[in-house]
Amino acid sequence: MFETLTLAGLPAEDEALRPAIRALADSAAAAAPADVRARSWSGFDRDFSRRLGAAGFLGLTLPRRYGGGDRGPFARFVVVEELLSAGAPVAAHWIADRQSAPLILNYGSEAQRERFIPPICRGELVFCIGMSEPGSGSDLASVRTRAERTATGWRLNGQKIWTTNAMHGDYMIALVRTSGTADDRHAGLSQLIVDLKAPGVVTRPIVDLAGDAHFAEVFFTDVDLPADALVGAEGEGWQQVTAELAFERSGPERVYSSVVLLDAWIAHLRAVGRDDAATLALVGDFTARLAMLRAMSIACTARLALGESPVTEASLVKDLGTAFEQELPAAIGDDLAAYPGEPVDAELHRTLMFVTHIAPSFSLRGGTREVLRGIIARGMGLR
Repeated sequence: MFETLTLAGLPAEDEALRPAIRALADSAAAAAPADVRARSWSGFDRDFSRRLGAAGFLGLTLPRRYGGGDRGPFARFVVVEELLSAGAPVAAHWIADRQSAPLILNYGSEAQRERFIPPICRGELVFCIGMSEPGSGSDLASVRTRAERTATGWRLNGQKIWTTNAMHGDYMIALVRTSGTADDRHAGLSQLIVDLKAPGVVTRPIVDLAGDAHFAEVFFTDVDLPADALVGAEGEGWQQVTAELAFERSGPERVYSSVVLLDAWIAHLRAVGRDDAATLALVGDFTARLAMLRAMSIACTARLALGESPVTEASLVKDLGTAFEQELPAAIGDDLAAYPGEPVDAELHRTLMFVTHIAPSFSLRGGTREVLRGIIARGMGLR
């Protein structure tokens, strides 16, 4: 059943992380122009990720015996908030730290935990998530990529698409069908760890409207995988993915995708001295919505800290956060156009163009708006 979100604060011991992570984030981002910092999610820098790992800012919620920080979700919230607010490059460790390591911890074998989690905590491994497929749209349960049992393990055939950073990745955790057909829906789905350098794996980057290539399509042709590539129990992939997505949908990353643009626009307003009532009201509206979304995200984090899986609440945060992130560039563009006499510097213009071009993807990644609203409706007992 859907539970109401209860407002929560960040514990003092986790807030205490803020000065150190802010300094590290600024060291990587402060000198970069706003349009580069706006690419924080897709900014790929292995060296910076290793620096984060060495400083103890990766794997914060994971056990110390695997190289983690043995802390709670609030600590990770503070770190993520600072990284994205600064516009630091996070792509090299993002998925491994947020999803892959917790998944392996919760469902993987002890051998998998010992093999993969320590280097993830050091920022040394790049993971990607193989969920979407051509022709499936948002219907994740209809995946057709298939793994058949062999004498030594599994043979994988099929295709994934819209896979973030697969061209840079070391491993993919892929949702595949190990029994039945696509008509069986959730039954027969499993998750496998795929070495992206294995024979038979071909990765092709996809260039987006902004000219960047952080998505890719990945093809599997008779890829032989060992028996221990299976994560968790065969046929339990759907349940595992559902739990995994709660980590993806409720964090501050669903609020801050456009925040560098917001900061750049406010700096522009200060530079030109515009402080009329309408402009201040618009700034106030953005600020109030951002504060509300942040509070909701912290409330979801509090549920995670209690060991709960706030699937419905996380979907609500993601849906509302995406709407805010997408409305921001449109509103800022309209505002700047309403004052044609104001000089707009090239950096702000580039930043606005990038966020405007990439904003449509915000309601695709991590679950489309339609899928999320279906989850919310079920959680509220409306369908």
